[in-house]
Amino acid sequence: MASPRWPATLWIVRHGESTGNIARDEAHARGAQRIELTMRDVDVPLSPLGETQARTMGRWFADRPAEQRPDVILASPYLRAQRTAQLFLDCGGGSLDGPVAVDERLREKEFGILDGLTTGGIASVFPDQAEFRRILGKFYHRPPGGESWCDVIFRLRSLMDTIALHYAERRVMIVAHQVVVLCLRYIIENMDEATILAIDREAEVGNCAVTEYRFDPAMGTEGGLALVHYNDVSHLEERSPSIVTATPDATGAVRG
Repeated sequence: MASPRWPATLWIVRHGESTGNIARDEAHARGAQRIELTMRDVDVPLSPLGETQARTMGRWFADRPAEQRPDVILASPYLRAQRTAQLFLDCGGGSLDGPVAVDERLREKEFGILDGLTTGGIASVFPDQAEFRRILGKFYHRPPGGESWCDVIFRLRSLMDTIALHYAERRVMIVAHQVVVLCLRYIIENMDEATILAIDREAEVGNCAVTEYRFDPAMGTEGGLALVHYNDVSHLEERSPSIVTATPDATGAVRG
């Protein structure tokens, strides 16, 4: 029998609440066209609540046996994801023998000329792009200078090949962004456009929510990754329901 080509366990985690998440909510509440940020999206930090979420997740994992904690962590290069991973580790959540591996393929979806605009802002400033998105749908619409979901999926397929090559039978955690979580589900579970967009419409991915897969040798001829939990925030709810948040990222203004 061939050796497994997938991790023993794969956790996919969205970063903790960021100051961009808060700014997005405030902009929509005011009916503003643009989200007020004074920095690049890559540099947006966690909010104090986001730091609490990351520490809470780390402590929850620290209470588990070592063989149920990640021994590899891959993170988006964005500050909010790297900070989430580091706080998680500082609280004993992982059992790594090396640093967090930063992988640019895990970065946030790029919104190009729509970056920082609210839904109303896009309709006002770029009505042609609002119409293109209505016609094409969010899965295929690529704003000028930005990415479609298909573009994100393309780079994540390469990431999954890297994981299969280097981290078979390991316990791997990915710390990234909402669209990345959804697009990885699309790849791992071999979904179609309608299925993943239906999941997206059901609920936002929570900040520090955990999606977990475990290797199942009975799947297919070589085994596969079976979904155990999706968008699980029970580790946060155990401490306090008030620390659970699920706000889209600042640049994630266009939703369907």
